[in-house]
Parts: sequence; C-alpha cells; structure tokens
Amino acid sequence: MAVAAEHGYALSWRRTDQLANYSVSRLAPILEKLARAQSRMLGTADEVPADQWRTKPKGGGWCAAEIVAHLIMVERSVVGSADRVVQHAPRRFSRLQRLHLPLALVEARIVKRQAPVPVDPEMLGEKETMLAELRNIRERVLAFLEETKERNLAVYRWPHPFLGSLSAYEWFEMVARHELRHEKQMREIAAGYRKP
Repeated sequence: MAVAAEHGYALSWRRTDQLANYSVSRLAPILEKLARAQSRMLGTADEVPADQWRTKPKGGGWCAAEIVAHLIMVERSVVGSADRVVQHAPRRFSRLQRLHLPLALVEARIVKRQAPVPVDPEMLGEKETMLAELRNIRERVLAFLEETKERNLAVYRWPHPFLGSLSAYEWFEMVARHELRHEKQMREIAAGYRKP
C-alpha cells in the first residue's frame, strides 16, 4: 500500500513536471515574439518626431499616437481577459469550436480591418508618455505569463472578434503579431519624416 501511494505521488509529480515543461516550451517562442515586436515598434516610433506624434499622415489613416493608443487598448484587454479567464475552471470547446483563422493573418496587412473598438481620444497624449504606457502594459503581460508559467494556458480560450476561438497562448502570440502589423503602419508614417 505504501508503495502504491509512493508510486501515485511519483506519477503526480512527473505529470506536474511535464506540464511545466510543456508550458515553458509553449511560452519561449511567444516571449521571443513579444520582445521582438515591442523592440521594433519602439525603434520605429522613435523615428516619428514628437511634434508630429498626433498629426495624421497625408494619405489618411491613424497618426502615431492613435496606433500606440490602439495597441495599449488591445494589450490591456487581452491581459485583463486572460486574468479573468484563468480564475475559473477552463470551459470545454469542441474541435470545431477550437478552429480559428491562422494567426499569421494578424501580422499580414493584406486585409484592412476596422478596429472593433474605436481609439479613446483621452488616451492620445505626448509621445514619451504613451510609449512608457505601452512598455508598462507589456510588463504587465510578462508578469502575468511569469505568474502562470507553471499552468497549461492552452486549455483557456475565448473568442477573437475576427479569428475565432483562441487559447491564452494564441492570444499572446496574437498580441505580438498585432504589434508587428502596426509597426509596419508606424514605419510608413516615420518614412514621411525621413530626410531624402
């Protein structure tokens, strides 16, 4: 009996260890994408002069401040949703319900999408203040991922307005791809300020 209890404990310990390894292996590429996306965005945003931060580009579209405000809103929403979802037991989703469009579509600017939530004009501030807030929300994301790294976040899902149902891991990959998408948009704005 003692051997069985000891063996059961060993199986439980091994399962926990495997789960932690699985979670860490899922997180590593996401963390790398998040770091690369933010580095590129901040580098490109630095090329936009502070006095032009809230000036719309000549061809139309969002100004640099609106892009960053949008990124802050999306990232804040994702980490807030993730925090709420993991407080409860994961819901079951059928295979059909787990289907979604490829996340690569988020990064590609082939299809122009209208943001489901308009940019809050109250968020449009000075360049350095907004970039600091973008860095702060990313720190919150990284803290959340660090706090939950021993858990399998793949079992937690919620719907994306365009892509379908995404797991928590997929949501954080989407955050990185979304930032890369808008970095391309920021690069177009910054190109207008480069000296020939």
